[in-house]
Amino acid sequence: MTQILFAGAIGLFLTLAGTPLLIKVLARKGYGQFIRDDGPRGHLGKRGTPTMGGIAFILATLLAYAGAKVITGESATYPGLLVLFLMAGMGVVGFLDDYIKIVKRRSLGLRAGAKMSGQLVVGVLFAVLAVQFEDERGQTPASLRLSFVTDFGWTIGPVLFVVWALFMVLAMSNGVNLTDGLDGLATGASVMVFGGYTFIGLWQFQNWCGRATDLVNPSSCMEVRDPLDLAVVASALMGACFGFLWWNTSPAKIFMGDTGSLALGGALAGLAICSRTELLLALLGGLFVLITLSVVIQVGSFRTTGRRVFRMAPLQHHFELKGWSEVLVVVRFWTIQGVCVIVGLGVFYAGWATG
Repeated sequence: MTQILFAGAIGLFLTLAGTPLLIKVLARKGYGQFIRDDGPRGHLGKRGTPTMGGIAFILATLLAYAGAKVITGESATYPGLLVLFLMAGMGVVGFLDDYIKIVKRRSLGLRAGAKMSGQLVVGVLFAVLAVQFEDERGQTPASLRLSFVTDFGWTIGPVLFVVWALFMVLAMSNGVNLTDGLDGLATGASVMVFGGYTFIGLWQFQNWCGRATDLVNPSSCMEVRDPLDLAVVASALMGACFGFLWWNTSPAKIFMGDTGSLALGGALAGLAICSRTELLLALLGGLFVLITLSVVIQVGSFRTTGRRVFRMAPLQHHFELKGWSEVLVVVRFWTIQGVCVIVGLGVFYAGWATG
């Protein structure tokens, strides 16, 4: 529990204090956001706002995790390190994308093939490593079975697991990327989901099969590898994003860019895979799913019928064009995300209580 508190507090402090320094560096170098002309007209005034702000909370998360370990004298674990690796690796891909947008003034950044290749390399490495490193109970950081609130069904095998893990990483990283269209929207939504995963990790530790001899009812224990350390990672991410939100909320002084959005999506997928809550992530991250679906529906409808379902996709821009203010859209979408997290945690608890 002490590790969780230290990780969250350090992450919060580092982004609150460090993000203004990053803003000055990026502004001095002229690393400002390139705004596409085909977006909402109100966004044109954001052109030149420093981007690549994801650097702030990626570094803060890594330092918060390390700091919590040093302060408490606890050791790092493979699941925690793998989630951090996935976050940082996806962040590097996003950084390259942002850098090309800025230096070459090309709004689409990396070519689609190069961007996808980078995501695939990081995702495959994570998936392969996640089924290695058995502990004394034979548990690896990830399971070869599908999971909802815990593992279920048959083993899908290593090849299908890699495919499944890649799907989750790509879906969540691109989902957060699509959500990151308004000041503070993706950051605030991510804070809530990471808060949910902090709770899940702590609850799993309290009912962990690794300490079954200490439980009142050992038969109902949860089989997860090092759940407490996953809670530490989630807390570090929650604190770092919360501090970044101070500077990212409207009117944003800095944007996270693809550096941040791909990193956050990777972290969410990694936490879900290692905590055995893969399908539950669709509920916990419901806003990201909803916004991604809006793009799929828009593209599918236009290609098949020539008509658009929404005035503009992703969904947040549809409501902007209907006349909602940016702040109104963000607050209402945060409310939707908050409900998703509450429902997701309720389902998680119900699944454990009746399991």
